[in-house]
Amino acid sequence: MTTVIEREITVDPRDYVLSVSFMKVGKRYHFDFAEHPHLLIGDRIIAESSSLGEQMGEVKGFVPRSEVRDEIHKILRPATPADLLSQQRWTDKSVAALIDCREKAAQIGGYDEVKFVGAEYNYNGTILLIMFTSEEDVRVNTQRLRSSLQKQLGTRVELRQIGAREVAKIQTGFGACGIPRCCSTFLTEFSSISINMAKAQGISLNPSEITGMCGRLRCCLMYEYEQYVEARKQLPKIRKRVGTPHGEGKVIEVHPLQDAVTVMIEDKRILVLREELMPLDEYEALQAAAAAPCSKNESGGCDCGAKRPKGTAQDIIELAEAEVEMAIMADDEDADSSETTAEPEKPAKRRRRFHNKRRGKKRKDSQE
Repeated sequence: MTTVIEREITVDPRDYVLSVSFMKVGKRYHFDFAEHPHLLIGDRIIAESSSLGEQMGEVKGFVPRSEVRDEIHKILRPATPADLLSQQRWTDKSVAALIDCREKAAQIGGYDEVKFVGAEYNYNGTILLIMFTSEEDVRVNTQRLRSSLQKQLGTRVELRQIGAREVAKIQTGFGACGIPRCCSTFLTEFSSISINMAKAQGISLNPSEITGMCGRLRCCLMYEYEQYVEARKQLPKIRKRVGTPHGEGKVIEVHPLQDAVTVMIEDKRILVLREELMPLDEYEALQAAAAAPCSKNESGGCDCGAKRPKGTAQDIIELAEAEVEMAIMADDEDADSSETTAEPEKPAKRRRRFHNKRRGKKRKDSQE
């Protein structure tokens, strides 16, 4: 995630770049400002666009160069007061240009399925961008309309087909929640939304519940999606057997934000927190594994990686007793050897002698 500084501070152009938007709420582009280090958030700049010529943009913040993955552009110059006045004058003419476009399209004909939704002049009026959408979402031939408008308005005209979400962004308005639409207030880019996001959050799949004013899935479905996914990873799935303080039951509903599940216990629905749950299937599997001996060890050639062989519980107990007896015997022999001048016995030889003695004792016990 890109870090954007959106407050008035002084930064080094060698370490940061400008984050600039050419619309009130639009995509952010990155610009080098080494030649204009005095630029601050809220200032206007003039930059060259690849398709729409010179455009005026607003500085929205600063981004560390190390986090920038796309192209870094160059600023032509800071905007002057005359540029700001020119932009205001041409912005006021945008509505009239849109009306002229609709009238000309009606005169030419062939645009019955096309809806012209917005028009924007650049800051000096040299380019007019007209945005439209088609009900059938098909490509529209705009060559005749473009030529006619350029002759009538005396400026370069570009017609751009946009999608349903962009239309809702331009037209603004209120969402189903009762507040201004997210796309018109703060969303700079549209993300991919899928029906799985609604399913993961337990939202009704009724179209009226998950569809926005644009007719597409609501952008807000993605806001809490990752939190729901992470929370669900810690909780048992539906129909899972679990143990609770109230008894054994099955999960019938998951509540990620409450960190709890609803369990059916003897025809009763009980809400149980995650820390009070015990997954019975996994617990029983672990019990069975702990009780079973190592099959490889019994047949020889165990390669399970343990430092000592894995056998029955009795084998482990006898091995532990043997280690204790060997340690006691070693202490006694060390005490005896300290009273003599003989060379002390090597540990490996002592260990072999002890095990031979213990093996003989076991054989004698079995014969009796």
